[in-house]
Amino acid sequence: MKNIKGILPGIFTMGNLACGFGVIIISGGAKYLSGIERTLRINEAVWLIILAAFFDILDGLVARFSKASSRFGVEIDSLADVISFGVAPAVLIINFSLISKGNWAWILAFVYLMAASFRLARYNMTASFEEKTNFLGMPVPVAAVTIVSFILFEKEVLGGINPEKFYIILVLVTSALMVSVIEFETMPNFDFSKRINRLKVLFLFLVAVGMMINSSLILFPVVAIYIAYAILRFVIFMFYNVGKSGFYGKRIGLGRKKDREETE
Repeated sequence: MKNIKGILPGIFTMGNLACGFGVIIISGGAKYLSGIERTLRINEAVWLIILAAFFDILDGLVARFSKASSRFGVEIDSLADVISFGVAPAVLIINFSLISKGNWAWILAFVYLMAASFRLARYNMTASFEEKTNFLGMPVPVAAVTIVSFILFEKEVLGGINPEKFYIILVLVTSALMVSVIEFETMPNFDFSKRINRLKVLFLFLVAVGMMINSSLILFPVVAIYIAYAILRFVIFMFYNVGKSGFYGKRIGLGRKKDREETE
């Protein structure tokens, strides 16, 4: 029975990996596409990355409720994440010419991939099955969703105009946030006795409703709010708690080890 429980989260991890692989395949022929066909292919790639993030969340939830957390699960999940949220977005950026600066595009995409790899490696060094705390640095799936959700957002709001400079800024900012020591909120653990968890669940419910109404318009602003909140809280903490933080955020509530179910 224990072995069966261990298979359940692995199914969603493989779904995550399959989505990332699909993005790479789709992006491979992008340079030969134009017009409506190019638009359709980039939309497919974007939604596959978003679906991969959804599988990543389900993977954690299933591992948590089935009590199937393991060191092997941590490792295989991170390997899938580096493909779906590291390699896949980098390939998408280059092959769909979101940043068409020649060699600079390759360099920027590789900077993003290095940051994602560092983020996952740092997580693997500290991952355990202790009580959950906030994420140390931006989670890799959030970084990937930030980039691809803007692709949907700019087509919805700007009519498909390609703001290349904004993509460059987005890649650099997400890369910096992944390797930072800024705390990012975790998913709620559904312990409704705590006010913070009730607020998180309410927020997720409102996001789900908004996504059903217009996902292209809602997703990027929601992610931007999530990032802005983390940065603002970090800045306020630094101003009011000078001297209490240390290297890699070794302070109260920051940098403690995380659960398997809160995947990176």
